[in-house]
Amino acid sequence: MPANTTNDARDEDAETASGAAPAEAVAPLLRGIAVLRRLTAADGTLSLSALEKATGLARSTVDRITATLARMGYVRLDGRDVSLAPRLMELGNAYLAALRLPGLLSWRADALADELDESVSLAVGDRDGIRFIHQATRRRAMSLSFRIGDLLPAERTAPGPLFATEWTEADWHHWRERRAADPQDRTFPAVPPREHPTPDEDFERRTARAAADGWALDDQLIEPGLVAVSVPVRDPRTGGVACVASVVSHTSRHTAEDLRGSLLPRLRAAVAAMEEDLRTAPPPEPGAAPAGLATWTGASKQELGREFVESLARGLTVLTAFGEGRPALTLTEVAKATGLARATARRALITYEHAGLVTQAPDRTFALTPRVLSLGFPPLSRTSLAQIAQPHLSALADLVHESASLAVLSESGEEIQYTARAATGRVMSAHVTVGTRLPAHATSLGRVLLAGLPATAAPPSLAGLLDEVRAQGYALVDEELEAGLRSIAVPVRDRTGRAVAAVNVAMHAARRSAGACVEEILPELITTATRIETDLRVAGRFRRVPPA
Repeated sequence: MPANTTNDARDEDAETASGAAPAEAVAPLLRGIAVLRRLTAADGTLSLSALEKATGLARSTVDRITATLARMGYVRLDGRDVSLAPRLMELGNAYLAALRLPGLLSWRADALADELDESVSLAVGDRDGIRFIHQATRRRAMSLSFRIGDLLPAERTAPGPLFATEWTEADWHHWRERRAADPQDRTFPAVPPREHPTPDEDFERRTARAAADGWALDDQLIEPGLVAVSVPVRDPRTGGVACVASVVSHTSRHTAEDLRGSLLPRLRAAVAAMEEDLRTAPPPEPGAAPAGLATWTGASKQELGREFVESLARGLTVLTAFGEGRPALTLTEVAKATGLARATARRALITYEHAGLVTQAPDRTFALTPRVLSLGFPPLSRTSLAQIAQPHLSALADLVHESASLAVLSESGEEIQYTARAATGRVMSAHVTVGTRLPAHATSLGRVLLAGLPATAAPPSLAGLLDEVRAQGYALVDEELEAGLRSIAVPVRDRTGRAVAAVNVAMHAARRSAGACVEEILPELITTATRIETDLRVAGRFRRVPPA
């Protein structure tokens, strides 16, 4: 797939609503949305000057918006560059949690991918396109690069005709207008430009056939070699298409006809099981709504002054009011969940409705749309644990003036592998390159990770030592691996509480005693691990975060 570029970014604000924004729309919030979408289209990182050029905003405005987003933890500022940060995924997570489909069905998609040894995806319709909500991909040299949240034109996909069977005449009119204005699909960064535009009638015929057959094919519509077969997953309450499940492959493994003949029956069986899961799923239990957001934004404004755009921060918090058990909220409920004044919440919802991020139902409730995923989710959905940890390790190394590292346990449990590292500027420092493997039992990182395993999995000779590590919550190795090398490590835990990695600080023994390591280094190490865990839990809520 081609790299996303700012020039190819789909201007979804302008596309969503014709004409000027409503008078009550929050202008700073619209500008913040534009900045996040440009960063998303640029695969997550742009310089401040490039953002200024891409958005058409004044440099001072870009500086204030990015400073506000950085304060919220949604972006990171590194010199003149701005990068999306994992915490931004909480906005997309709010939509996915409210939708419930990934939480209920993703395990079925993963199991089917394992059974078929092919990629399996779940997608929802987004006006004239489709947007992925789950991906179970295969690790191959020839693999798919679509990400959760990526938007594709409906007519170039297998799910598209299935969603189009439910389009209104207004939807078809909008689709034809978009096709006429952009015949090469250059406003869809996730797909290569179309070389040979096809007549509208082709997609109309595919939609009619999908309505009759109950499934649809993509025979190299996106690019040569890519094939897919799709089946709709229907909502048991309404009978409408809740999402579409697809098996995606390459012509080196399956032709489109082969997909239909050999894999479609298994896909249909999996979809039937998904529909049963939806039918029997217990009602969702509403999770805790975010608390203290209005107070936090007010305090940030007091501290940062003009550099903090409070209306942008308060507007973005409105999206986090939605979630599990809270798919549709009234204005009063949004205001209560966020602690914002009713008038403030109302203006934010008007802004989001204009931007296509929120829709209002006849019963006057509001719900998030799939377009919320356009706010950073696609590039961040491929973030690894090593990438999450790196800025935190760098900050730790700068603070304590010693090298900091992240490592994971090998499958055998006998070794650790370094996956991220931040070095110090000292003449003499611990030097270990990323990828290095060391015996787990002889390192502080390894002992912390071994202590996180069931007691029966540990070597008997280490049982007592690991019990001590478990009890104190850290491991200190003093010149055991190498003379003069002292290190201290703590675990990094995922959403389930499992130790998936460890972070340490290593130094020459002459610089700090073992006691000083515990007094001076350990508190900062724990703080760093907590920050990594916070990002990991947001990034890993609806996807598996790879270690590197």
